[in-house]
Amino acid sequence: MVDVTKLRVVIVEDSVIIRARLAEALAEIPNVDIVGQVETEADALAVLRQPRWDAAVLDLQLKQGTGLGVLKALGSAVRPPNAKIIVFTNYAFPQYRDRSLALGADFFFDKAREFHRVREVLAGLARGPAPLAH
Repeated sequence: MVDVTKLRVVIVEDSVIIRARLAEALAEIPNVDIVGQVETEADALAVLRQPRWDAAVLDLQLKQGTGLGVLKALGSAVRPPNAKIIVFTNYAFPQYRDRSLALGADFFFDKAREFHRVREVLAGLARGPAPLAH
């Protein structure tokens, strides 16, 4: 029996429709397990401060707080080794991209034009050369 390590993904998104669409798209990727779905900055930090995730899809506008607030509070010291953060937003302006990347985001995608990129990145991480550190 082969022990397959799944890529553990957290979705931080205030829109129920987008959350459902992301969950549906990610469920089709082999070796991906959605381990959390939250809609506020406080809930995101509660989940992401735990070492039980490998990737997070993070919206900038949340029900309470912001994705930038999540990135600021997390910093690199709190993230699990090799964990990736994908900012996925309707506010795909250069200043938000630059700030997100400066605060530690690994990817930055526009919801209106780059939905497929989130799936591509996570599929690539899920089939990566070696399991992510846990």
